[in-house]
Amino acid sequence: MIHRIGDRVPQTKEAAFIAWNAEVSGAVTLEKDVSVWFGASLRGDIEPIRVGEGTNIQDNATVHTDFNAPCTIGRGVTIGHNAVIHGCTVEDGCLIGMGAVILSRAVIGRESIVGAGALVTEGKVFPPRSLILGSPAKVVRTLDDAAVEAIRKNSGHYINLAKEAAANYREI
Repeated sequence: MIHRIGDRVPQTKEAAFIAWNAEVSGAVTLEKDVSVWFGASLRGDIEPIRVGEGTNIQDNATVHTDFNAPCTIGRGVTIGHNAVIHGCTVEDGCLIGMGAVILSRAVIGRESIVGAGALVTEGKVFPPRSLILGSPAKVVRTLDDAAVEAIRKNSGHYINLAKEAAANYREI
């Protein structure tokens, strides 16, 4: 469902696919080829949310903001199932694992992986190409070119899935 909140109106016309039970409300901008999957919630009621081109927000993920902490998600990002992205910045080409939590004012550098179940604490800043694991999360190593290419392939795969879903998913 897509809802305005007062004068905050979602900008979704370039999105590839928004599942019918996803919630996109308030000051949310979805760029070209973004997909928002089943049960996901993007709520721009406090500050704006911007989701970059080709990014996928998977099932049951939550994207929200905080006071003075908008949420910016870059291009070609994968947000895994049940992840919580809260008032933070996720730069281009990242993969956020299933069930990961990223808190307000944190920054995930481009082409990084935040592992499944990781907890990125408030205000933590990670450099590009980091493998980020644990609770609290820390850098385990730097990603090589093969890992970054795998992230890119995953993002491309979800663009194709989204276009297929938009063309073929029908209620029965």
